[in-house]
Amino acid sequence: MDQWQQGLHEECGVFGVYDPKGGCAQTTYYGLYALQHRGQEACGIATINDRVQSFHKDVGLVSEVFSKETLQQLNGTMAVGHVRYATTGASQRENAQPLTIKYVKGSLAVVHNGNLLNVEELRRSFEYQGAIFHTTSDSELIAYAIAQARLHTHTVEQAVTQALAGLKGAYSLIVMSPRKLIACRDPWGFRPLCMGRKGDAVLFASETCALTSVGAVLERELEPGEIVVVEDGQVRSIRDHCGMGSNLCIFEYIYFARPDSIIAGQSVHQARVNAGRILAREHPVPADLVIGVPDSGLDAARGYALESGIPYGVGFVKNRYVGRTFITPDQESREQAVRIKLSALSSEVAGKRVVMVDDSIVRGTTCKQIISLLREAGATQVHMRVSSPPFIAPCYFGTDIPDKERLIACHHSLEEIREIAGADSLGFLSLEGLHQLAPDAQCGFCDGCFTGRYPVE
Repeated sequence: MDQWQQGLHEECGVFGVYDPKGGCAQTTYYGLYALQHRGQEACGIATINDRVQSFHKDVGLVSEVFSKETLQQLNGTMAVGHVRYATTGASQRENAQPLTIKYVKGSLAVVHNGNLLNVEELRRSFEYQGAIFHTTSDSELIAYAIAQARLHTHTVEQAVTQALAGLKGAYSLIVMSPRKLIACRDPWGFRPLCMGRKGDAVLFASETCALTSVGAVLERELEPGEIVVVEDGQVRSIRDHCGMGSNLCIFEYIYFARPDSIIAGQSVHQARVNAGRILAREHPVPADLVIGVPDSGLDAARGYALESGIPYGVGFVKNRYVGRTFITPDQESREQAVRIKLSALSSEVAGKRVVMVDDSIVRGTTCKQIISLLREAGATQVHMRVSSPPFIAPCYFGTDIPDKERLIACHHSLEEIREIAGADSLGFLSLEGLHQLAPDAQCGFCDGCFTGRYPVE
């Protein structure tokens, strides 16, 4: 997968729960486990017990950062949690979330998924007011903005509403005060955020798979711009920032989200199968076997096989015990990393014409190595199909897509990319096909990384 070392990474994942029965740290732990695919660099949980805030966070996976003893110490009736991939701010402990602050009105804990566009403007404004920043993350700016607004408002939800009016960009965030849990989506709806129920408990999560993992039932997704307040089990909604339309990042369906999640009414798994079917219609080729590059290429490969009638098979074995921390920046180590992470099954591909489906190509070097693995395993032909269009522009809203200088499609023709990758043929999903892959989605989309057109200037 071309994003393993050199481009795309998961966004962050957020989780929050109010449960009068307690045990919220344990619930959040399992919710974060289900969202681990959205970030493997750092994680954390903050809780409220009798209006007292506690938290624990560190660099590492959920299973590494939290122990049974730690979770017991974090017991409470409210909790927020976060798994992080650093799109802004270095990968270090102080940038791990939740961002927790104590101020004259009490305490706040904030978890955030997305990127702000007006970071420099906000940071400069706070610094001139005497603020001292402890992180390089834009999430700290959100916490400061809410705390500052709270000094002049009667309630924390009023402070959140006022603070969000000054933010520009993408954010799905959950704010926890000593008495309230508040979930928010940016007015453009770039990032997903849903709400669920489990008995008297109210839960929020980046994806429905996290609700399912803790036995909760999806109630609905938050509207773009909506603020949902939970206080003593009562839920109310503020829609002052609604009305800007919906521009969900379409790459959620292609790569970011877990296949078993439902986003905006659309099954992620089915969207990927649909993408594969469209690819088969747009780029047919005679072949003996269709395989996918684990993991997000598998469903699209299945769709290609169903549409084309070519048998679907398992072409790769993925080593699931090698984390991202293994990857080192030099080219020789990158190439070795691909071989350690992925092995081709010669018993399946030897002597066959293979269609290999992946979700994207960023720089093109990793897909070259993967195709080489198939040829070494005996594949006679390798036809690469990509379940997204070529990247031609960076993302400014929380997806780690690099600038144009590092995007292969900005400097090479389709034929040149095919030659660099070493494939016998190459086909990308068209822009028309991109917007057909999620027919059940009840939202609009941002496709700026494929078109260079963005909903926000």
